[in-house]
Amino acid sequence: MPQEMLGMDALTLKDGKLFHDRKGRAKPLPAPLAPIADSHGHLTSFRRHDASIAICRAALAGVRLLVVPVDPVDEVPRKFPTAQALLSWLDEQVGRAAERLDECAEHGLLPPEFPGWDVPDLVDNVHIVAGAHPYGAAELTDEALVRLDVLLDSPRCVGVGEIGLDFGPYNELPADVQEAAFRAQLRIAHERDLPVELHIRDNPDDPHAQAHVLAARVLAEEGVPERGCDLHCFTQGPDVMAPFVELGCHVAFGGAMTFNRSDDIREAAALCPEERLLCETDAPYMAPVPLRGEECEPAMVAFTLARLAEVREAGGCARQSTYDACWRNALRLFSL
Repeated sequence: MPQEMLGMDALTLKDGKLFHDRKGRAKPLPAPLAPIADSHGHLTSFRRHDASIAICRAALAGVRLLVVPVDPVDEVPRKFPTAQALLSWLDEQVGRAAERLDECAEHGLLPPEFPGWDVPDLVDNVHIVAGAHPYGAAELTDEALVRLDVLLDSPRCVGVGEIGLDFGPYNELPADVQEAAFRAQLRIAHERDLPVELHIRDNPDDPHAQAHVLAARVLAEEGVPERGCDLHCFTQGPDVMAPFVELGCHVAFGGAMTFNRSDDIREAAALCPEERLLCETDAPYMAPVPLRGEECEPAMVAFTLARLAEVREAGGCARQSTYDACWRNALRLFSL
């Protein structure tokens, strides 16, 4: 394959392999047993990747659905002058990815096929969820809510998020400020009949998981939106997961589930009801093993899903069932 193709150094295809670790060693792509959904992958936060190339690489890895979180506080106006400018930028990235995939096809490089599945191409299945992250809870002003409305009105929009509570070391906002923004956006999801993606992080020194406890209480009081709820980037054990499953939430497992010391997350993944399973990257953060230390991208969900299927297989669930469930659950949650 010509090196100059698409400026393909960024695709790392010089040896015909999509993935390489930090030492440059090729890592074989796990064979996708079903279409793959990355239910949460940021495209505006890359430092090393081009968003259009990331979409192209994801398609080549078997990803057929990508949900991109966008934030009316963090990204507008800090990264984009207006909400519409953000949406136009995303349209442009998807368009460029389609052109890149066409050129890849001319060189015999094609996304995997899924016989028996009626699935769209990834470039026709890139969607957004929109919401103010807990870091920006204090800035959820009337002006920010107007920007949020623009994002939620987009035909790409399939939900509200990521919203929630973050009691971790990087967020100094008081719990009551975060809770108020969380409740306000939950109510918007109810009004618009949309699902929500939750960001819930506990203080690492808190053995009682207070952010999760409060989030479950807020959901019980406000009601889980009829369209559903996704506990994004779940990094806790079964006991923390259980109240959310009882409320009817989906649980999304990301790269952290593959880390060597993540036995508690894997235990939760093994016990999560099949109809509640989701898989994600949270790109550009937390690249999965064997690519840990690299900038994460949506294509890497293939490794996380393979590990998720392996973990659940040890508990008696067929790998094919895990792949099928993660795809169908994403379609159902986002009404696609």
